Amino acid sequence: MKLFVTGGAGFIGSNFVRMVIENSLLGLEGAEVTVFDALTYSGTLSNLESVAGSDRFTFVKGDIRDTDAVADALADHDAVVHFAAESHVDRSVTDSRIFVETNVLGTQTLLDQALRLGTPRFVHVSTDEVYGSIDEGSWDEREPLLPNSPYAASKAASDLLVRSYFVTHGLNTSITRCSNNYGTHHFPEKLIPLFITNLLDSKAVPLYGDGQNIRDWLHVDDHCRGIALVLNQGRPGEIYNIGGGTELSNTELTQLLLDALGKDETFITRVADRKGHDRRYSVDIGKISRELGYSPQVSFAEGLAAVVDWYTNHRAWWEPLKARSAL
Repeated sequence: MKLFVTGGAGFIGSNFVRMVIENSLLGLEGAEVTVFDALTYSGTLSNLESVAGSDRFTFVKGDIRDTDAVADALADHDAVVHFAAESHVDRSVTDSRIFVETNVLGTQTLLDQALRLGTPRFVHVSTDEVYGSIDEGSWDEREPLLPNSPYAASKAASDLLVRSYFVTHGLNTSITRCSNNYGTHHFPEKLIPLFITNLLDSKAVPLYGDGQNIRDWLHVDDHCRGIALVLNQGRPGEIYNIGGGTELSNTELTQLLLDALGKDETFITRVADRKGHDRRYSVDIGKISRELGYSPQVSFAEGLAAVVDWYTNHRAWWEPLKARSAL
């Protein structure tokens, strides 16, 4: 199998690529990978150093909005796994244009070229944020889309485009919607890596509002295992939620990070809440579990400890990224 992985130099995409090349994903052993990435601020080739020498790996620098570049690079691939997206909610609140251009128009460009070239499979990686906020219970895949941030709205729009290409054109698409990912190589603007790296430098961590926003945490390895299942076994036109099963308030998560790094609550700085900040996310993973046999394998305690250890020992990776982005 020959995979075309967009956004493969980013956090989740690069983890997927490394797992494919290392033959760690069931059903994708021996697969070849072409990474197509524009290397914007959050994508870096350092995420792919461990696989760059493989004869099953190819990197193409390109923008998913560029029709000619996509057409040239996508030819002769068996599947698209589409990670590429602008994904930072705070940035979408201050300037949403690039989110619409990349997440909507970029996805439309990929769909058009996959259809034109007869690409056999297209997996679109989305987010639970398209559902909005839920006070109790969990969303299944039949829930309406009620996004509350410009980022989530752009992802919801791209989801609908993907569905339309299945219904209208018969393109063999599937959509995955994940909960909050954590793991190594996570760009340090996101909560867990930002808090870890700040605390390693004895800097305060910014906690939004009352700290009671709740998220379900999913280890990136488990997410990639779920995507591989959908790629190989998912039904055409279907949506699959992928969750980790660990719900924590931001206050609870912050305390775990303080404890892990030997800091106390004096390192917390309360900041004004984000506009449109969703209170709680929670996805029902019953469908992917029943149909494809998915279950998360990495316990949160084990996963978080490994992530703290990785950032502690990889300053050379994250310090330049924080300096470059003025985080």
